Amino acid sequence: MPPAISRAGDFLRQALDQELAGRLPQAIESYTATIEAADSRLEAPLLAEALRRLSSVRLRRNELAEAVELCQRSFEIATALSDAVLAAEALNGLALIHLHQGNWDDARGYFKRALSIGLDSLGLRAKIEGNLGIMANIEGNFQAALGHYQRALDAYTDARSERGCAVTYLNLGMLSADRQSWDDADAYFNATLRYADGAKDVVLRGHGLLSRSEVFIARGRYEDARSCAEEGLRIFDQLGAREQKSVAYKWLGIVYRETGSSVLAEARLKAAVDLARESSAPLQEAEASRELALLYQQQGRNQEALRLLNAAHRLFGRVNAKRDLVETATKVTRLESIYLQIVRGWGRSIESTDSYTFGHSERVADYAFSLGTAMGLDDMELTTLRMGAYLHDLGKIRVPHEILSKPGRLTADEFDLMKMHPLYGLELLAAVEFPWDLKPIVRSHHEHYDGAGYPDQLRGDEIPLHSHLICAVDVYDALTTTRSYRAAMSHSDAIGEMTKCKRWWNPDVFSAFMESSIARSHPRT
Repeated sequence: MPPAISRAGDFLRQALDQELAGRLPQAIESYTATIEAADSRLEAPLLAEALRRLSSVRLRRNELAEAVELCQRSFEIATALSDAVLAAEALNGLALIHLHQGNWDDARGYFKRALSIGLDSLGLRAKIEGNLGIMANIEGNFQAALGHYQRALDAYTDARSERGCAVTYLNLGMLSADRQSWDDADAYFNATLRYADGAKDVVLRGHGLLSRSEVFIARGRYEDARSCAEEGLRIFDQLGAREQKSVAYKWLGIVYRETGSSVLAEARLKAAVDLARESSAPLQEAEASRELALLYQQQGRNQEALRLLNAAHRLFGRVNAKRDLVETATKVTRLESIYLQIVRGWGRSIESTDSYTFGHSERVADYAFSLGTAMGLDDMELTTLRMGAYLHDLGKIRVPHEILSKPGRLTADEFDLMKMHPLYGLELLAAVEFPWDLKPIVRSHHEHYDGAGYPDQLRGDEIPLHSHLICAVDVYDALTTTRSYRAAMSHSDAIGEMTKCKRWWNPDVFSAFMESSIARSHPRT
């Protein structure tokens, strides 16, 4: 055998072992050496395989241009050889690249082409079925995903591929975890570990361990979750896999947060955010930021929590725009519910020392949502209204308690200080950039249509619509609840007072308020 042939084959075997062990930089060197040493005429199949496998490694490192070029070369060589299996492998590789880029129609087309010409290879057929299962899962088609994964598992079993079985069980486990079917997920992840150990694939073992951490956290088995996450962390630390280390730190941070070790939780979750950012993994950065925000919420660090939630919201938007390998809609919905928890809690904390105003922001939020719905606002605008309602009186934190709870009429100086609370609220939110336009609500919820409001004496359409809405329901709630300086008005008296002052509001807003369920019902008498 010529020396070049022996060298190329040796390099390829070495590269495969290195990739299996997760040593990607060394694997790249060995695949490159294989390509350089291979005789393009005598060893064309080996060259095609090395090109495709190097493309796969480049894809894992997010080096997309290099991945496309390598896989295309592999396909051209396989086509010239009339080797259907090698050509189908290359098409499958190109499909994965398109999937990573968010080009789903192209990806599906390449997968189907690969499946049509590679049917004779059990391993290839299983691999493509698995990839189609991932696409179906992302699209929310559980039954289709399950069918693809089962066909992949059957083919890998027939091909006696332990590694292939491990990959498929991992996918089945993640499918079950997404549906919170924790018993099924645990069984699948256990199978992943068993087959990964049989295949001596340390990377798959690491993924299986981190996936089991999620199951244990969901079940409240925090010590088991910590043990799995730490073993997974050791594996990926040795491999220098920063994105997977980020996942491990995220699970560890959650464990420490839920078991009351807040200092350790903050350290681990910050490490998760930093590692995800360094490895250009926006999904992991978003999820770690969200979990750190929940820790800050527990600690009452509301501004820091909101800043992190805003970062997470932007990152989920980036992932969703790419249609990356994740379904983000449910994640964004959960994120927005956390926003509501934090702003609601912050609003309540403002009122906690004043029995007269306790519950005010909650009622204003409910009234605003009802009025906004009556006016035909869309979901985004209704969310803006609710969030703004919870935060509209945030600036009262800086108003002295003796002014807020004074039993008599305020002096001119005291009222001037009270009128600063919209601007104080704006200052408290200065460093927070929301996905919703909340700051105009905080600033302008005491502006009047006739220009007699504060702090900027805006008039007419200079005042944002959302501010008008909040102003109307804010006044209604203030009139119909007992305050330190007067008793609560009846519903009808409050409506009478508002009618006298209807010049304060945009005519359309006041008309909608009077026709709404708020004004037409009699919640208080």
